Amino acid sequence: MNLWQLLMVMAVFVLAGGVKGVTGMGLPTVAMSLLGLWMVPVQAAALLVVPSLATNVAQCRGPHLRMLATRLWPGWVAIFVVTVAAPGVSSTASADIARLWLGAILIAYGAWGLWRPVLPDLSAHGAWLSAVAGATTGAATALTAVFVLPWVPYLQALRLGKDQMVQALGLSFTVATVALAVRVQASASAGWWSASGAIAVCLALVGAFAGLKVGEALRGRLAGPSFQKALFLVFIALGLTNLVRAG
Repeated sequence: MNLWQLLMVMAVFVLAGGVKGVTGMGLPTVAMSLLGLWMVPVQAAALLVVPSLATNVAQCRGPHLRMLATRLWPGWVAIFVVTVAAPGVSSTASADIARLWLGAILIAYGAWGLWRPVLPDLSAHGAWLSAVAGATTGAATALTAVFVLPWVPYLQALRLGKDQMVQALGLSFTVATVALAVRVQASASAGWWSASGAIAVCLALVGAFAGLKVGEALRGRLAGPSFQKALFLVFIALGLTNLVRAG
């Protein structure tokens, strides 16, 4: 990477961290949707791992670990296993296919966020449904490095309390990020150990935490429906852009 590209990486993660600071989630989605515009998806995924993991760890803390683990462990196992083992963004040759899937996921997520459908109450269903949602999310993560669908709607359908939801998202995203780390570290095409890649990861980490602090400071002003609507519209626009580039 040249200097301009390194600065662009840092700017992307400042923005992605800012979104996470405001909404409590969204760093991988924002980062992948923007980095994917000029970078091979597997390389973008490699840059994503450290900032995503570092910003999720604090979100894992809370008093609901035992309850959440009892309910969600089949889904977490499925996310990890499928993310690591499924075919997906493993080579430069698959970049266009990965962008197609990334574009489709972003459009679906944006449309879901704008539509806000009433989700069924799944709180009384067995843990097997968690495994199904986790496996599907793992497959999407393997293809796009974005792990919001269908896991986030599934968690919302469990009717968790606010604090439980925040901790569940932190724990789930941490599992998905670790699985993604295992996947991209095994890929020689990711450039994980190159000098420029290491610098880019450091800049991404700094940018993510800087954006996170700014987002947290602005949360009271920007966390309303208008901000969220604009964010989902941006996801749709970036999804369409990725589809066009893949075509």
